Amino acid sequence: MKLLSKSLAFAFAASVVSLSALAQNWPDKTVTVVVPWPPGGPSDIAARPWAKHMTETLGKPFVIDNRAGGGGNIGTAAVTRSAADGYTLLITSSAPIVINPSVYKGMTFDPLKDLAPISNLLRVPLVLVANPSVPAKNLKELMAYIHSKKGQFSFGSSGNGTPQHLTGELFNSVEKLDMAHIPYKGSAPAISDLLGGHIPIMFDSTIAIMPHIKSGKVKPIAITSAKRSPLLPDVPTFAELGIPQLESYAWYGLFAPAKTPKAVIDKINAETVKFIKSPEFAKVRAETGSEMLADTPENFTKFVHAESAKWSKVAKDSGATVD
Repeated sequence: MKLLSKSLAFAFAASVVSLSALAQNWPDKTVTVVVPWPPGGPSDIAARPWAKHMTETLGKPFVIDNRAGGGGNIGTAAVTRSAADGYTLLITSSAPIVINPSVYKGMTFDPLKDLAPISNLLRVPLVLVANPSVPAKNLKELMAYIHSKKGQFSFGSSGNGTPQHLTGELFNSVEKLDMAHIPYKGSAPAISDLLGGHIPIMFDSTIAIMPHIKSGKVKPIAITSAKRSPLLPDVPTFAELGIPQLESYAWYGLFAPAKTPKAVIDKINAETVKFIKSPEFAKVRAETGSEMLADTPENFTKFVHAESAKWSKVAKDSGATVD
């Protein structure tokens, strides 16, 4: 028994030393960073400057690999199947992590079990905007107008299962508005139809909708952040207007395959926190309306689980589905 105990203790010590050495030497080769969306999208706004920072700081290439398709599921699934060694990472919007499991049938992975959260990078609020022809100056007037339509009113979104879609469904449910959902293949075509008056309202991120608010082509009604955005200081939050349930964000986070050694996760997180606090990224945060998000993997994990519980309930209550 003593011999067995000594053998187990030696094996444990050897594994600790091995993992420590792995973290100390990481990275010693190219790191692939999968972004499960087309190039140029919002996830790239966080991913590309982060990859540049990591390359310059750690001395090895961090290469962005855009693998679009399946609402973010294709690229995300590829990461879950990768070796858990820190050389394949994921930067994605929230959809494949906390929404898709509730709206897609036959998911091939469980993001809460198959991925290790490292850090949130950007978290931007959504803005409820209306075409100027909608006869409402504020949220109270808009809701009264929607109720007057008795089910003959619609809202657009950037696609089924997106935060924009489910935030609209949450608004629909909380206020019993009876709106029909019109999904588009991305923000650009949805905004185009909003500008053209083909849809009356939509929720979209500050990243996508700010240019059209500034130009006066759409009118902002309310914002989903906990407090007013510096980008839109005159636009009230839903909480101010009596609907605190409508706190919602489009967020973009960094993940690794599950079972990636904690020492490696912590090393990536520490360098990422430096990036988030850098003057270069402060400009990106200011332009997108994101708050400071430097945090630990443990706190980001709690946030991801809370978001998953929230949006799974919204999907269930609204009957939202992609299939």
